[in-house]
Amino acid sequence: MSNETVTYSLEAVLTRIEGKIDKIDERLTKVEIGLTDLKGDIKVLDEKIEGMENRLISVEGTQKNQVWTLIILLGSAIITAGWKVFFPVISEFSNSQQDYS
Repeated sequence: MSNETVTYSLEAVLTRIEGKIDKIDERLTKVEIGLTDLKGDIKVLDEKIEGMENRLISVEGTQKNQVWTLIILLGSAIITAGWKVFFPVISEFSNSQQDYS
């Protein structure tokens, strides 16, 4: 190993180190600002997701009601058609009763 002498002054070395620390500090500040922005964006997205969940619950409830209404209507139509097919005399009798009144 050879002994080499350092020709840099301590002041120059410290100035370079301080400059690098300042750059790192600036980058850290930018990262912190970006992190704050991301936290705000996450809150906004959470609120939007909650709103979408509420609308989905509303739509699911509406669909259930529509399905039950459709089942009742179809059941009524089937019962009415079956009644007219299997009991045509009674249906005609009830219609003729209404005509006389």
